[in-house]
Amino acid sequence: MASPYLVFSLSASLGSMGELAGHERRGSLLWPGHSALIGLMGAALGIRRDGDFSGLDSLKIDVAVFDSGTALRDFHTIQSVPAAAVKKPNSRPEAIRKAGGRLTTSITLRDYRAGVFYGVAVQGEGLEEIAAALRKPHFTLYLGRKSCPLSSPLNPQVVQADTVEEALGQVKVPFWLSRHVDLSEKVMVVGEQGSQRDYVHDVPLDRQRWHFAARDVGIRHVELPGKTMK
Repeated sequence: MASPYLVFSLSASLGSMGELAGHERRGSLLWPGHSALIGLMGAALGIRRDGDFSGLDSLKIDVAVFDSGTALRDFHTIQSVPAAAVKKPNSRPEAIRKAGGRLTTSITLRDYRAGVFYGVAVQGEGLEEIAAALRKPHFTLYLGRKSCPLSSPLNPQVVQADTVEEALGQVKVPFWLSRHVDLSEKVMVVGEQGSQRDYVHDVPLDRQRWHFAARDVGIRHVELPGKTMK
C-alpha cells in the first residue's frame, strides 16, 4: 500500500556533514545526518536553535547519496590565552592583557565535501507543511555550516510510493547535474534498513551544548525504481 513521502534534493558546492568534533578537527560524514536534516527543516519552518523540535525529531529519514563529492580540508590557525595564565577573565581583551600578550597558537582542521548531491525521503506527520516551508524557507538554508549555501532549490514534493526506493526515484535533479546522475548504477541509501551497519553520532541530546548520541544506521546499495525527475 502506497504511503506519503516528502522528497527533496540537496546540492552544494561545499557541504560539511557533522561528525564527532574535537578541538583540533571537525570531520564530515559522506551524507547529511539526521540532526542536520532536522535542523534544515526546522530552519525552513522558522524554528530557532533553542526552539521546540519535538515535532520533527520523530520523522523517519532516508538519504540517497547520488554524489558524495570530493574531500576537501581547510586549515585554521587560532590563538588562545593559556588557561594557567589568567583565571576567570571578563573578556578576551582582558585575558590577553593580563597574560602579557602570551598566546598559544594551534592549527585546527575543517573537513568538507565538494560538489555533493543527495536525495532525501521523509516519512511522518506534517509533510505538506514542511514542503511548503522548504519552498519558501524562513531562515537561509545551508548544508552544515553557514559557509556552505545550497546551490539549487530543494524542489520538495509530497509523493505516494510503496517503498523508500520508489520515493527517492522521484527526486528532481537540477538540470546541470542531470548528466552526472547515472540512475542505471546502484545508489547508496542510508536509513534504518540495510545489511551494512554503521554508527553515527547524529541524535541531538542537548542542542544548547551540542551533545549528540550514537545511532545505528543501515547502508544499502540499490537501484532506484522509476525515473528520477529532471
